[in-house]
Amino acid sequence: MDHNAYPIFFELIFKIAGGLGIFLLGMKNMSEGMQAIAGNRLRRLIAAVTNHRITACGIGTLVTCLVQSSSVTTVMVIGFVSAGFMTLVQAIGVIMGANIGTTITGWILVLKIGKYGLPILGISAFFFLFSKNQRLRYTGMALMGVGMVFYGLDIMSNGFKPMRSMPEFVEWFSKFEAVTYIGMWKCVMVGCILTTIVQSSSATLGITMGLAINGMIGFETAAALVLGENIGTTITAFLASLGQSTDAKRAACSHIVFNIIGVIWITSIFHPYLNVVSWVVKNVWGIAPEAGGEQAIKQGIALVHTGFNVVNTLIFLPFVPVLAKLVTYLVRGKPAEETHRLTYLDVRILHSASMAIQESHDEVLRMGSHVMLMMTLLREIITSEKPDQEKVSKLFHREEILDNVQMEVAEFLNKLLSGDVPQEVAIRARMQMRMADEYESLSDYLAALLKLHLKKIKNGIRFTDEEMRHILELHDNVHNYLEMINHALADNNPEVLSKARSQGDAITHMMKESRDEHLHLVGTAKSNPLATLTYTDMLCSYRRLKDHGLNIAEAIAREK
Repeated sequence: MDHNAYPIFFELIFKIAGGLGIFLLGMKNMSEGMQAIAGNRLRRLIAAVTNHRITACGIGTLVTCLVQSSSVTTVMVIGFVSAGFMTLVQAIGVIMGANIGTTITGWILVLKIGKYGLPILGISAFFFLFSKNQRLRYTGMALMGVGMVFYGLDIMSNGFKPMRSMPEFVEWFSKFEAVTYIGMWKCVMVGCILTTIVQSSSATLGITMGLAINGMIGFETAAALVLGENIGTTITAFLASLGQSTDAKRAACSHIVFNIIGVIWITSIFHPYLNVVSWVVKNVWGIAPEAGGEQAIKQGIALVHTGFNVVNTLIFLPFVPVLAKLVTYLVRGKPAEETHRLTYLDVRILHSASMAIQESHDEVLRMGSHVMLMMTLLREIITSEKPDQEKVSKLFHREEILDNVQMEVAEFLNKLLSGDVPQEVAIRARMQMRMADEYESLSDYLAALLKLHLKKIKNGIRFTDEEMRHILELHDNVHNYLEMINHALADNNPEVLSKARSQGDAITHMMKESRDEHLHLVGTAKSNPLATLTYTDMLCSYRRLKDHGLNIAEAIAREK
């Protein structure tokens, strides 16, 4: 290369690298903005997957279209499979749908709004930075991502233009032409490797379009690169499965096998397939991709991508059980090898803050459900003549479970907060850590109440009917109190705090009245000091349960 060409060369590299960086950041913002807007509905969609393959595929397509990232969908699926929340067959259906959904990016890039990318970016940035309405703010974030995608693509395209006048680049790119079968597979491998490195099929698709519309590569070469990108994008599922259960690894393997077999069969009819694509583009939009024209080339590349994934999915859908058996044979494993975790939390979803914070929210809700079950068990035990040892063991076991769940939630949220997360997510994460700690404390006091009851029986202590009535009345009031707070957490209702304070005061008053009444009788009649101590300790434990419930209500209302 001539020395005078070095400044031009570096300028091109800087433009291409800068444009790619803006493009990738735009895809990230667009995806995270859409996830934040959709909230838990996306996760519930995937969780609602049935064994019906078409339904699973449709849900995978819809979720991926909404979040603009097949990576987010596949990582969620791997997490569900690892937790035993989704079967392998269901996961394969969703992953197939994600392959179709990710092709929407190509059609977004086809839109003739490239020159509006910068204005869209600028206007939406103001909403994202200055709006106090969270929904409007994240809508601005998603639109800002759209603007960055088009602006980044525009910068990359301008960076590729001068290459046409540089013989060195023209000669190098001429080595990658999909004219022959070997040449086609060379292009497929380049697309695969590039996507594996970048870990974004959308980014490599943008690069491919930029090269094609500037005449650096032909339409056939661009199509072969796109097919390779379909193999390279499976690296996300593979990385997400590392360290997970055997079924999670099988789900990731199914993604790889599905795409590789698909590329093998489509390359066997590569040129006839491109002829069909060209015919469709020419008859619908008026000009064939190989004839030139920026829009025709973009449309052709997008159609190659979508057509392949749709047809490949339609072919494979009837054979999902067969594919499941194949990957079960390829990926061997024993249940004893799995690392048991008590939560569905998956650290691999931490790159998606809005999804991660919703995952941890659901785990905190499950902690609340455990506490309510312990309350029910405790009442059944203290009202029976003789303690049911099975129920006693269950209650103590639940307390141990909540200890470990609280540790897993805290570990997960600490890792989330160590990254770059939006302020709203950071606030929610700290509140959830506090609530998880409070629920764990509730389980400790419930276990302490059971120990007091067992100690009472061991020492032959009997409460009077009046004392038992007070204990059960207090128990039922605390049970209803915690149930109200759990419902408020599920509905994200901060108005529960005023009710929690008033009802909490009533419970405290009830506890003090019961204690004072008992102590008054102690002074006028014969009494067992150990019975008095046990009775007052149980009353105080119920008040502590109320106090921790109030702390959860304050966290929901984001106070203190």
